[in-house]
Amino acid sequence: MSRADAKLTRRQFIRATAGAAAAFTIVPRHVLGGAKFVAPSERVYIAVIGCGGQGRTNARGLFSQDDAQIVAVADPMDKANYSRFYYRGVAGRLPVKAEVEAHYGQQNPQFRCNDYVDFRKLLEREKNIDAILCATPDHWHAYVTMAALHRGKHVYCEKPLTHNIYEARTVAKAAAEAGVATQMGNQGRSDEGNRLTCEMVWDGAIGEVKDVHAWSSAGGWSSGRGRPKERPSVPRGFDWRLWLGPKLPRAYHPAYAPYNWRGWWDFGTGAVGDMSVHNLDPAFAALKLGHPISVECVQTDFLDAEVIGGNNHVIWEFGPREDMGPVTVHWYDGNLQPPRPPELEEGRRLGGGGNGILLIGDKGTIMGGGWSGSPRIIPETKMREYGKPPRLLPRSPGHHRNWLDACKGEPKACSDFSYGARLTEFVLLGDVAIRAGKKILWDGPNMKATNAPEAQAFIQERYRPNYDLADA
Repeated sequence: MSRADAKLTRRQFIRATAGAAAAFTIVPRHVLGGAKFVAPSERVYIAVIGCGGQGRTNARGLFSQDDAQIVAVADPMDKANYSRFYYRGVAGRLPVKAEVEAHYGQQNPQFRCNDYVDFRKLLEREKNIDAILCATPDHWHAYVTMAALHRGKHVYCEKPLTHNIYEARTVAKAAAEAGVATQMGNQGRSDEGNRLTCEMVWDGAIGEVKDVHAWSSAGGWSSGRGRPKERPSVPRGFDWRLWLGPKLPRAYHPAYAPYNWRGWWDFGTGAVGDMSVHNLDPAFAALKLGHPISVECVQTDFLDAEVIGGNNHVIWEFGPREDMGPVTVHWYDGNLQPPRPPELEEGRRLGGGGNGILLIGDKGTIMGGGWSGSPRIIPETKMREYGKPPRLLPRSPGHHRNWLDACKGEPKACSDFSYGARLTEFVLLGDVAIRAGKKILWDGPNMKATNAPEAQAFIQERYRPNYDLADA
C-alpha cells in the first residue's frame, strides 16, 4: 500500500468511526438525568453491598476519591478469612465497616458507618445515599442492582453484570429507564490499552481482523462432581439462607462460601464469566461485536449440573457488522492457551502470561495482556514501524472516578450498563454452550437458542419465590 493510500484509508477510517467516538462525547447534564445527579461540589454518598474480597477492594479504591464517602455496608457474613486466596487478609461486613470508619475517621473522629446483614433493610433505612456499589457473588448481582435502580440510585456492579442473559437484558432496560449513572466493574475498560486496541484496529493497523484468541489461567475453584455430601454447621455470624438469596435452598458447605462460589453453576459463572469479560473486552469494543451467529464449547474437563468444569475452549462465530467482515472469537481457560503466533519472537512471553489476547488480521497480529493491557503489534519491529494510531477516544481518569463523574452529570461511564450488559450477554452465552453440551445457533434479539430449546433453562434461570426482578 502506498503512503497516499495509507493516508486516504486513515481519513476514511476517521469519518467511518465518528459514530463510535460519539459514544464518549460530552452531552448536557439535563440529557443525562438532571436532578437525579449529584452536584459537582458535593460528595457522592455510597453504600457497599457485598463485603467479601472484592467489596473490600472496591471500598479501598473509593478511599482515594475525595468526593466519595461510604456511609453504609451490608453483607450476610460478619467476617471471613481470605488468607488462602489472592485477596489475603480478613473481609466481611465488620472488617470492611472498621476500615471505612478508620479511613473517614481521620478527618472526622465522630464518623460512623452503618452496617446491615440484609441489604434490603439498608435501602429502606438509608434514604440519603446517592449510590450503591454491588460486590456480591454473581447470583445476587441482578436483584441487588434492580432494587437500587427502582429507588433511583446510581449503581456500580462488579462483573459479570448478571448471572444469566435474561437478567442482563432486564437490568439494561431498567437502567435506561432509571436514567442514573451505572458502571460494570470490568476495570480494564478504563485502561489506556482498551482505547489503543480500538484505535489500532480501526486504523487498519493489522488489516481486517479474522480471528481473536483470549485466555486466562483462572479456574479450578471446585473439583469433583455434584454437591458435597458432608453437612457442616453454618459458621457463627453467617446468615446462610440470606446468602442463598434467589437460589433454591441447599445445605451449607464451605466449598460454596466465602470464596469458591465461582466454581458452582448456581452461584458463579466460572472463568468464562469471571475473566473473559476482562480479557475479551478489547475485541468486543474494537470489533463492534453484538450478537453472534453461533457459540460452541469444543473442549471442557467435564459437564456437571452443579460444578463448573475447567479447561474450557469456547468459540463464537460472528457475521459481518457495519464495515467489518465475519470474525471467529476463541476463549481458553485453565491450562489451555492458543497456538503461539509464528511472528512472536523467540523467548518472548505470550500475552501477559496467565492472561492475554491476540487479534489476528490479514496484515498482522496485535498481542495484549489481560485486562486490556499493553496492546502491541508483533513482532516488535512492526510495532515500531507502525507508530501510533490517530487518537479518537477520550481517556478514562480511572474506573471508579469515571463512574463518580457520571454520578455528577458528566458523560456516561465507559462501561455503563448499555455497554456492560451487551458484553455480559456475549460472554455468558459461552456458559450456555458449555452447559448445553452442544453448538448453539443464536437468535440474539429474541434470546433463543433456535436449535436447542433445552438451553432456555440456562438463559433464564429458575429462582426461589418472591425474588422476581420486577419486585426487587
